Order: sequence, then structure tokens, then C-alpha cells
Amino acid sequence: MRLAILGAAGMIGRKLAERIAASGKIGGRSVTALTLVDVIAPDVAKDFAGTRDAFAADLAAPGAAEQIIAARPEIIVHLAAIVSGEAEADMAKGYRVNLDGTRALLEAIAGVDDYCPRVIYASSLAVFGAPFPAKIPDAYHLTPLTSYGTQKAMGEMLLNDYSRRGLVDGIGIRFPTICIRPGKPNKAASSFYSGILREPLNGQEAILPVDDDTRHWFASPRAAVGYIEHAADLDTAPLGAQRCMTMPGVSATVGEQIEALRAVAGDAAVALIRRIPDPAVAAIVSGWPRDFDTARANALGFVAETSFQEIIEIYLEDEMGQKAQIGAPL
Repeated sequence: MRLAILGAAGMIGRKLAERIAASGKIGGRSVTALTLVDVIAPDVAKDFAGTRDAFAADLAAPGAAEQIIAARPEIIVHLAAIVSGEAEADMAKGYRVNLDGTRALLEAIAGVDDYCPRVIYASSLAVFGAPFPAKIPDAYHLTPLTSYGTQKAMGEMLLNDYSRRGLVDGIGIRFPTICIRPGKPNKAASSFYSGILREPLNGQEAILPVDDDTRHWFASPRAAVGYIEHAADLDTAPLGAQRCMTMPGVSATVGEQIEALRAVAGDAAVALIRRIPDPAVAAIVSGWPRDFDTARANALGFVAETSFQEIIEIYLEDEMGQKAQIGAPL
């Protein structure tokens, strides 16, 4: 079976590709051929035992989508996007990459006879904007308040429609904010959520631009890869016409994040957090959802962490090679 990962140079794409290279599988399905695509040629999964194609392509460019699907991958994981802060700062780029690229992919697939791949589409909590219930139910309507959220909502609608017509077999995954992201901060407005934990765990100062009572929905990179693996095997018949759903996660305030950091790494780590308010970031974050009822995804077998302390412990294990000793400073 051939699998294509679009956005394979990004954090989740890299982790997914490396996991497939190590196991030779996605979920319970054997992968014999791997296509890896990003705007830079992905330098990942080089030890994959099967056929590996890695190349640079801009999904929204003419002919790029056709090149990607030429080998007719049975599963396509569509992670390619520009993130929230960048999409808000550059509206035209956001629509070209996040909307036009998605439509180009679906149109290219639709143009191939007798071809209906599983398309796993990475969506976002940004499809919901205030006002909304304190705990957003599965059937709540999409209410984006940013260009990024609007682009992702449009992608969800396209995925539903192309799936309804039998052109693709789509599953839309609304990722929680993924935390703790390894590496350096990106241009997402949510980047600080990882930074206030990652930097102190590495002995570095971090900037907190919002109030401690700011609440949000989180999951680890390990959970993010797990969502995709589970979606690869999932029977989509129970989804009906609504192919997109919010993934399980942990609802936590910034203050609760900090206390989880204190429990794992001690007061010295917490002392590295500097509170410098940023009204622009606070304005974006204030319109984001805080908590979800994910009964639909739970019933279908998607899982995530159950506490923020667990998310920190996963970062220590996966990125720093450490096992946390609760209450003992690192």
C-alpha cells in the first residue's frame, strides 16, 4: 500500500513518517511505498524499507497535485498548511496555501477514473470562534473568527462534499493545540503554549503573553500521530455525510499548565517564565475554544492524554530521553 504525506517536513509529518519507517505500517495496514512532499524536500524516513519518494512541491501550484497523486496512493495525509498567525498576517498567502491547495488536491483526485483514496485532512479548533458554549458539543456549527479558521472550515466543507460524491473517502481531524512542540517557536499564535513549558524544561527563559486564566484544548505530538494512524484504519461508514470531528484532548488554563510544570520540574523552571502581555496575541486567543465534548471521536476509538502533567511527561520521554519523577526538579 502506498501512503502520501503532504507537509512531511513539518513536526507532525516528520514524526508520522519516522514512525511508519520504523514499523512499516500505519495503524494495522502495511506500507510498502511512501511519498513525502513539502515546500522543501523532506529529509525524513530515510531508513524506510520500501519505496520512498521525497520531493518539494507547492500544492497550490499548477500540476503539483497531479504529480503527487500520479502513483495513486491509497491513503493521503494532508498536513500541508501555513499556520494561524501567518495566515492572519498574510491573508492572500493563507487562502492560496490552505484553501486553493486543498481544492487542487481534491480536484486532481476527482480527475482520475476509478480512484477513491482515503484522505485524512488536518483541520483545526480555529473553525470555532466566540461566542460558543463553555464546552462545545460535537454538533456545534462552525463559527471561525480568523482567516486561518475560515480556510480550515472551507476545507472541511470541501472534504464533506467530495466524500458525499464518492470522489474521496475523507476524514477531517480537528487537532487540539499540539503541546509541547519540540524545536523552535513557529508563527502560530498558539506557539507560546509550548514555549512556556519547552524553554524552562531546557533551562531557558520563556515569554507568556496572556493571562494565567486563559483556557485552551491540548494534546501531545504523540497523540497527534495516533489520531492519524487510527484514521487510516477507521470504518468511515458511521461518519455519514459529516466527515470532520474534534479530537480528544485536555482542557487546561495557562495557570494549570504552569502548575503541572512545577510538579514535574520544580520552582526553578517556573521562575524562567516572564509575563509580558501582548494584546495582539491575547485578542486572537480570546476567541478560541476552551473545552469540548468529543463523544463522537471517543466512540470511534480516538484517544489522547487525560492530564497536562501527562503531556509534559511525554515531552520529556520523547524529546529529552528522560522519565519524569513527579515532584523532583530536573
